[in-house]
Amino acid sequence: MTKRLFLWGLVLCATVTFAQSKLKKADNLFANLAYIDAAKAYEDYFTTVDNPKPQSLINAAESNYYTGNTGKAVMYYEKYIESGVIVEGANIDLHYSQALRMEKKYDQADLVLFSMYKHDENRVQELTKQKTYLDSINGKPEKFELKNLASNTAMADFGTVFYNKQVVFTSAKDSVRNGAKVYDWNGQPYLSIFIADRNADGTFSNEKKFLNNAQTGYHNAAVGFSPNLKTVYVSVNNVDKQDKLQNSKKGTNNIQLVYGEIQGDRLTKKQTAPFNSADYSVGQPAVSSDGKWLYFVSDMPGGYGATDIYYCKLYPDGALGTPKNAGPQINTQGREMFPYYDGGTLYFSSDGHYGMGGLDVFKSTLADDSYTLPQNLGKPVNSNRDDFAYIINNEGWGYVSSNREGGRGDDDIYYFTPKDVTCEQVITGKVTNKKSGEPIQGVQIKANVAGSAVSTASDKEGVYSITIPCDAKPDVTAALEGYTTNKPDANGNVELQAYKDLVKLEDNVEKVDINPIYFDFDQYYITPQAATELDKVVFVMQHFPDVVIKIESHTDSRGKDDYNLRLSDDRAKSTYSYIVSKGIDPKRIESVKGYGETQLRNKCSNDVPCTDEEHQLNRRSDFIIVKK
Repeated sequence: MTKRLFLWGLVLCATVTFAQSKLKKADNLFANLAYIDAAKAYEDYFTTVDNPKPQSLINAAESNYYTGNTGKAVMYYEKYIESGVIVEGANIDLHYSQALRMEKKYDQADLVLFSMYKHDENRVQELTKQKTYLDSINGKPEKFELKNLASNTAMADFGTVFYNKQVVFTSAKDSVRNGAKVYDWNGQPYLSIFIADRNADGTFSNEKKFLNNAQTGYHNAAVGFSPNLKTVYVSVNNVDKQDKLQNSKKGTNNIQLVYGEIQGDRLTKKQTAPFNSADYSVGQPAVSSDGKWLYFVSDMPGGYGATDIYYCKLYPDGALGTPKNAGPQINTQGREMFPYYDGGTLYFSSDGHYGMGGLDVFKSTLADDSYTLPQNLGKPVNSNRDDFAYIINNEGWGYVSSNREGGRGDDDIYYFTPKDVTCEQVITGKVTNKKSGEPIQGVQIKANVAGSAVSTASDKEGVYSITIPCDAKPDVTAALEGYTTNKPDANGNVELQAYKDLVKLEDNVEKVDINPIYFDFDQYYITPQAATELDKVVFVMQHFPDVVIKIESHTDSRGKDDYNLRLSDDRAKSTYSYIVSKGIDPKRIESVKGYGETQLRNKCSNDVPCTDEEHQLNRRSDFIIVKK
């Protein structure tokens, strides 16, 4: 027995050591971003243990997620969840939700996504609006016809940019022919930049390397051009003058932005962006159509998520300004990538906004120095996989890159053209009570377009969606009995105020709810403070046209009785004149009267000692509602 126990102990010890060796190998591969090999190594490790470490399940899920094997990613995410052990700092919800969506498990993906933001009501509202909008446009005929280009390879082909009558794009195809080094992340060769002639049917011909002297022996991708096509911005691996990788303090190599002037087939006056760093990436440049702004992507410190969109000023001498984050309306906890800015509209890809799966293409309009809530472009531009690098010209055709099902390889370039369908735009938003912030159901949303009206109603979440022609500039209003009428803001949101929140019951009568109106001593003209309060009365009368009021003004007991009576009457008439000057029909003011000190609220009559605060209670103007 002793011998058998001893032998079993040896076997157990050897097994544990064997398993630890496999786990160490997998962890090293994961740490070095060699995700394809890491995924295989974790699977190998799992065959040696019954209860794998929760962190290893997370790493296996992430390895498969980053390499597009979302079925296995979902499996390992769920095994981690089923383990019941919470790894501190493990934020898997966004990737888990995306993996579910890419596996077309949409309801489950929504549960994960919305629970992720259960403590952020504003984010839930934004996601709900985005979902409503996406559902509405995906229920309509598709606007584009997509065609996979024959020039796509089994490797990565993506990132098309217009260049005169040619196109510039990124591919791993040349590296295959040259037998170049393989990128550990996905097991593919490094990327190069190509230029090709663009044919009438959108296809490419006469492909060749672009600006050879600008490209490194590693990744070269995602270019942007100035409007005059004289300056080019390129994303490349961070290398020194000898083309050797310059790694970060953590030992990883990041992307940097280089730029210069194009002279024939060469890059001249080459410079590096002043905000490059070995410790984070800067790339995927795009210049605004007016040439004043450079948009790019970075994971520099201080962002909102994995990668954010930034922009900086482009000065006439070619200098780059200080980077500025595009803000939380654009950037999320996920990845925002591949910006394209044209005519006031920012197109970009994201897996943090509500989408169909993976990276989706969104658009947002710059209005009053802020961006509108991004809208998903829907099918067929987007799929349940990664869709990115969207560009479109003024004739309505363009290119998008995708690794969707049915492609020729990894990432493919797709050419899209507009279909002959009625062009429509969808306006969506949420209606809430301004005081409580609660959603309001049943609000009638009406859009007047070219003499005709289109209407809908908000649902139980306060969300609405209304469809109008593309070129229409509608006059949209939101109305519900018992509430004010209002127009949507730039993001489609509407705040309404309930009648009951604007009035108060006092002295057994209903009055407009305002703060006390103060007049200067011995005066009856309207002060700025009085105007602010009287505007509240005007607001009620504008939004509730059946309301009729009477105006009553009162003083305290200090001063002679006759004088106070005249003063209060003058003050009442002064408030009347102000309200009428704002366009309120005089017939809606039943009476205007000053009562002096005849209706005191407290004991502070003549010769009774009182504090200033007690006297103040008696100095008031009331706007009593006599009809509504």
